[in-house]
Amino acid sequence: MDLGATFWLIGWGLIGVLILYVLFIASQRAQRREAKLSVTLVIVLLVGGLALNTLGAGLVFIQPQERGVVISALSGTGYRPVALGPGLHWIMPYAENVVRYSISNQTYTMVAQSAEGKVQGDDSVSARTADGQLVYFDASVIYAANPDKVVKLHIQWQGRYEEEFVRPRARSLIYNRAAQFTVEQIYGSKRIELQQAIQDEIRQDFEVQGLTLVQFLLRNISFSPEYATAVEQKQIAQQNAERAKFLVQQQEQEAARLRVEAQGIRDAAVTRAEGESKALLLVAEALRNNPDLIQYTYVQKIAPNISVIVLPGGGGSGGSAPYILDLKQLMDSMPRPVATAPVTTTTP
Repeated sequence: MDLGATFWLIGWGLIGVLILYVLFIASQRAQRREAKLSVTLVIVLLVGGLALNTLGAGLVFIQPQERGVVISALSGTGYRPVALGPGLHWIMPYAENVVRYSISNQTYTMVAQSAEGKVQGDDSVSARTADGQLVYFDASVIYAANPDKVVKLHIQWQGRYEEEFVRPRARSLIYNRAAQFTVEQIYGSKRIELQQAIQDEIRQDFEVQGLTLVQFLLRNISFSPEYATAVEQKQIAQQNAERAKFLVQQQEQEAARLRVEAQGIRDAAVTRAEGESKALLLVAEALRNNPDLIQYTYVQKIAPNISVIVLPGGGGSGGSAPYILDLKQLMDSMPRPVATAPVTTTTP
């Protein structure tokens, strides 16, 4: 309670005491009892009450979060052009009065849940999109009275601005802007753009009326049951497509692995063939330089199982032919050792 209201109440209290005092004196005299009216007391109570009432009516204290519009019978326009700021002010008692306006942030909410918004029941905003789909918006408008324009706000709306301007204007802009987007745009990439477009337009309209928009929020967007089902089916199809794409990628990776493995086998075979080819070239070069090397290599290969020896004959063109010695036949023709009985020695 501010100082002016305190004085006003005290003044009315004194007047009340005066009335009770006069009634008490009158009742005493009615009962034929001696009761003398104190004129001095009456004057003190009357003057004190009126003085405090007047003082209380003229003193106005404006809180920091308020502005005061002075309605004045002394002004040709009926109001003071400048609102009262925070602090204690003096106005003309009984000829002027103050209408207080809060400049704190206020929130007007329009949602489907009846327990949250100011309007009971479903207060969400329904709108048709560019492709004819029905969409429901839950929204909140956070705003405040412009401290420099509260006089204009009072003249235009006189405290009815929330119900008669904020709510209908916000709903109208949401409805009109939603019609410029398709339902897929609102559901996906264009939601932020839609919210920003509505916010910019609301801000312009509010400034004209003496209000400041703090923020506009699209809190929730819901669709008709038919479209919600279609969206769910589309998401399922997209998930299946992504899964199929993942399987294809796995198969491609496996095929790439097999190709790399086959290429490695081919490269190894080529390397081995090149090595053998180079080895054969070296052997050919060695044989060309030393023809007897092939005989040596051949003997080395068969030495563990040799059974025939070729002895050279006479040299020259008139010499005798080489002599072939069959070792296996020679070994078979040799006499076998005769087995003898064991000799037993007797000790005398």
